[in-house]
Amino acid sequence: MSKERLYIFDTTLRDGAQTQGVHFSIDEKTKIAYALDDLGVDYIEGGWPGANPSDTEFFQKGLDLKNSTFTAFGMTKKAGRSAENDPGLSAILNSNTKSVCLVGKSWDFHVDVALGITNEENLENIKETTKHFVKNNKEFMFDAEHFFDGYKANPKYALACIKAAYDNGAKWIVLCDTNGGTLPHEVTKIVKEVSEHIPGKNLGIHAHNDTGNAVANSIAAVLSGARQIQGTINGLGERCGNANLMSIIPTFHLKKELSDKFEISIKEKNIKHITQCSRLLDEILNRKPNKHLPYVGAAAFSHKGGLHVSAVQKDPKTYEHINPEDVGNNRNIVVSDQSGKSNILSRLKTIGIDFEENDPKVKKLLEEVKDREFIGYSYDGADASFELLARRVMGEIPRYISIKEYDVSVSKNDQNKIVSRAKAKLEVDGEQIVCEGEGNGPVHALDNAIRKNVTKLEKYSEYLKDLKLVDYKVRILNTGTEATTRVSIESTDSQGKNWFTIGVSPNIIDASFKALVDSLDFKLFKDKAPASK
Repeated sequence: MSKERLYIFDTTLRDGAQTQGVHFSIDEKTKIAYALDDLGVDYIEGGWPGANPSDTEFFQKGLDLKNSTFTAFGMTKKAGRSAENDPGLSAILNSNTKSVCLVGKSWDFHVDVALGITNEENLENIKETTKHFVKNNKEFMFDAEHFFDGYKANPKYALACIKAAYDNGAKWIVLCDTNGGTLPHEVTKIVKEVSEHIPGKNLGIHAHNDTGNAVANSIAAVLSGARQIQGTINGLGERCGNANLMSIIPTFHLKKELSDKFEISIKEKNIKHITQCSRLLDEILNRKPNKHLPYVGAAAFSHKGGLHVSAVQKDPKTYEHINPEDVGNNRNIVVSDQSGKSNILSRLKTIGIDFEENDPKVKKLLEEVKDREFIGYSYDGADASFELLARRVMGEIPRYISIKEYDVSVSKNDQNKIVSRAKAKLEVDGEQIVCEGEGNGPVHALDNAIRKNVTKLEKYSEYLKDLKLVDYKVRILNTGTEATTRVSIESTDSQGKNWFTIGVSPNIIDASFKALVDSLDFKLFKDKAPASK
């Protein structure tokens, strides 16, 4: 049986850019577009030429895409003027793209309230706009905005809107769940009914995620006849976002029931780059990745319960629906107070520590983890601190910089500015060194006291100079005068390696200090710095 072709349409650079707090520069748009082109999506919607200067410049710049069709977005012509004399359509027509995707109303309620025109005028705008672009040899797509709500309210008129585009040469009719309130069973019913009027090979789905069903609605639409799926990287988009292509693409490739019926243009080898593509967007947006995203999240293949880990070690299929390597992700065995011996053994193997299964140090490590988590430590998010603890218990960690004592003060200067100062007494190779530093806060001052004096720590200067603290979080674990504080620090280096460390103490400075020292030690260990004598 021959497979039916599905087309993937990415709108990260247009619909995704409507997300609150998101603004892409032209360089960032270019980087994302080429990543999507390398992945192999069929269409990349670059934005709305003529709507704003950056989108206009982006289209003027042009892209040398190898796999994807660059697509311009816009809206149907305004009432009262011809398509030829509409400046908005002219900007789109002159955008030098083979394909255009224009939005138009398909809900009579919106035609009246948002546009303030008659239903007949709206149909005329759709028809004339379609004819205008088809006449100019553009692949035309009609984005039927609010289609599902419109169909539920007035199916006859909603169908008339999409027929006005299809009957005049539109290649694709994209059914939009713009408000994101339609449920999968409704999508199934409506798409099946629509496909009796317009062939499924010309239907697309554009689902928003306001009920958390955007991916499910997209799959339901395909199973009911649609053959184009619109979405974004990581589900980026206005309000609750769009359908997440990072979930949709591997689902159609890796789930046999779907892959036996449908074919997408993205090659098997490129599916392994899905996780990389997902994290590229977060890097560009300078935000922390959602570790719980399906397929690509850091926790997507994490296992914490001891029974789960024991089963996964025997056969990963016991608790994993696919192999994480298929999407460029990896398995993570979490160590916590819920850990059993199997968790510890698995983590030791992962970090490369040799051991005998009956080594009493393994039991000692497990007890140490549980004792520490009882007082507030949490190693399921602090892999670097766990590795250091494990190596110390197993006797495999060298001694680097010993911090004999430290002192931190906070004061306000005569310019009404808060200044933090820190002094630390360090020991390396038996020699004691006193270091001082200032910073925006106590932790920053401590970090500067140690690392900004790397010239005094000549032995480790090359290893520490590219260390950067990128995130700092504080959590108060209980209340009252004896409250316990947990501090976690995320660090990175010039190689792009990130690691997480943790410190716990009744004193926030001491907790911060412990997490900071673990970060330094882990950096020195992973870079194979020489031990202190």
